[in-house]
Amino acid sequence: MNIVTLGGVTVGLAILVHHLVGWWPGHKPLRKDPLKHLGALLPFLIAWAYGVLAVLGVGGLVGWIADTALWISNWLGDVALVWGVGGTTGRSATGTSYLPLTQTGGAVLLLLTVAMAAAVKKSRHGRDLKFGAWCGVCLGTSAGIAGFAAVPLAQAANWAGATLYGVVA
Repeated sequence: MNIVTLGGVTVGLAILVHHLVGWWPGHKPLRKDPLKHLGALLPFLIAWAYGVLAVLGVGGLVGWIADTALWISNWLGDVALVWGVGGTTGRSATGTSYLPLTQTGGAVLLLLTVAMAAAVKKSRHGRDLKFGAWCGVCLGTSAGIAGFAAVPLAQAANWAGATLYGVVA
């Protein structure tokens, strides 16, 4: 599992900021019909949760893809920080510990991967799903609020897997 650097967190936050600025309907429309406008964030948020779970997957093809996306994001963010604002590279932004997925949690992740692949291909929200997953990969193991959200997501996936596969087995 790769660690996330300040550069990777910066890329994740940049994706989040870009998406929120593009989504923002304005104060009056948001107050008039909040559910409609907040519902437009749902594909991004679901994909974000998937990205967090994907980066917690410790092995296999899904874990390798998530780790590779995180490595590239770390590199891109570090380059942007050094050349853009004169920062330093490689500073870890990882939380103190993370909760990896169990075997059945990994099975749930695989089922979610199939669902995400189908949704990206068929849905009109494919772009939101891709960027949401990338954002989740970047922020999933960070030490901030997004990283704290990883623990309940992993627990939920582990519980769902144990419940689903406990009933089937």
